[in-house]
Amino acid sequence: MTPYSSFLFFIILGILLLPTMILGTMGKRFRYYNVFVSIVVLAIIFSEGGSGFFSLIAFTILQLVLIKGYITYRQTKNSSLVFYVISLLSILPLILSKVLPILAVDNWASFLGISYLTFRAVQIIIETRDGLIKEQLSIFQLVNFMLFYPTISSGPIDRFRRFQKDEEKRWAPEEYKELLYKGINKIFIGFLYKFIIGYSINSYFIMNLDYIADGKFSYHLLYMYSYSLYLFFDFAGYTAFAVGVSYIMGIRSPENFNKPFLSRNIKDFWNRWHMSLSFWFRDYVFMRFVFLMKKKKWIKNKMLVSNLGYILLFLLMGVWHGLAIQYIIYGAYHALMMTGFNFFETWNKKHKRWPTGRAMTIVSIVITFHVVCFGFYLFSGKPFQ
Repeated sequence: MTPYSSFLFFIILGILLLPTMILGTMGKRFRYYNVFVSIVVLAIIFSEGGSGFFSLIAFTILQLVLIKGYITYRQTKNSSLVFYVISLLSILPLILSKVLPILAVDNWASFLGISYLTFRAVQIIIETRDGLIKEQLSIFQLVNFMLFYPTISSGPIDRFRRFQKDEEKRWAPEEYKELLYKGINKIFIGFLYKFIIGYSINSYFIMNLDYIADGKFSYHLLYMYSYSLYLFFDFAGYTAFAVGVSYIMGIRSPENFNKPFLSRNIKDFWNRWHMSLSFWFRDYVFMRFVFLMKKKKWIKNKMLVSNLGYILLFLLMGVWHGLAIQYIIYGAYHALMMTGFNFFETWNKKHKRWPTGRAMTIVSIVITFHVVCFGFYLFSGKPFQ
């Protein structure tokens, strides 16, 4: 059963989470009951069995061995080679899940949520390398974090130390009631976004574009904007469900969207769209690349370093979505937009040619909206059909 795809899933969740809500409003701890709920929901999600379920088990065991082994190693040593090998082994199942379909063989490495579980595991390894995680973590802590079901299929991507702080917190009744209210409110917003607005755009507009558009150009133009809106409402609705259920379970999972279509430039957009993903790539790819270049002094030009970092980040982000041509071009497109804006921003700070004020802010938002929508048009694969 796909998470948040049917009303039956929500009915089951409501029944399972009722004791959590009762315990929370009474000021009682519910962390171990939540573990029971996670096991039941994961069993429902993977109820069809097959290779996906066994791949999940094998993946989890591999990550546990790698993480616990590296934490033990890191307490006494700090070899860069060992860090890179452990990181590569952690990412290897995800790489295989992308490559195997191209080789036209059974994709035994893939399962629902492999990307987001990989992000969680690699993040722990990186923070152990950086000395932010020093003590050995229990199997319970790791499994509870990695297999936290509300966000397992499409995020948001949480950070272990932030998650653990919430997971260990004993919520006072008034605190939990506020958390519960916010969680339920987010779930209703999710219903509005995904099942009403998103569904309506797709079913009543996109599916009928052949009858609405009066030419090939108008068809693709209308598709570009309608698909962009559909993608936002569908994905933002899912995120609202995931965050809302997380809140009910006492975990304040991070937000993923912050009015992205009101962004003033492409950099601002990536601070508002799929934020947990873009921040993950920013912190663990871009910033580490820039730091490595400065530390080794391989490239001294700051502009070149940052632009190479953007190219690396967005190409990886494109490949992460898949190895199909539209995803690679989508990543390259945003790399081009980001490096172009980086040049412009640096130039404008010196020459101050782009006017400021409310009117120009509106102009900037309109321009960014069109740039972003064209990116989603590429992402959809429609130009390559």
